[in-house]
Amino acid sequence: QVQLVESGGGLVQAGGSLTLSCAASGRTFSSYRMGWFRQAPRKEREFVAAISGTGGNTYYAESVEGRFTISRDNAKGTVYLQMNSLRSEDTAVYYCAANRNIWSMMRNNRNVEVWGQGTLVNVSS
Repeated sequence: QVQLVESGGGLVQAGGSLTLSCAASGRTFSSYRMGWFRQAPRKEREFVAAISGTGGNTYYAESVEGRFTISRDNAKGTVYLQMNSLRSEDTAVYYCAANRNIWSMMRNNRNVEVWGQGTLVNVSS
């Protein structure tokens, strides 16, 4: 099983950009479908984006479609979330997730097999 460590969070002004990284340990990274979720204060954790094992297919929540881009580098064992045109409502703790079944992960975050520890993104208006 992989272990996940996120980085790249911080404070950014509305309209700005930020890139999150998630480094995975273990030799089976490419066999995992990867995703990003987020949890704002007093809200439930929600799906943000997901990517297939090869990186050929990506999926996004409607709220971030066209602004966020998920990608992965299997040689480096890392998945990224490029966030542009950030809004105050994007403020949340962002979690990296790994799952062998992408649809299961997207359908219900309780199905996620491995979580990272989270990184805080704070967008000031």
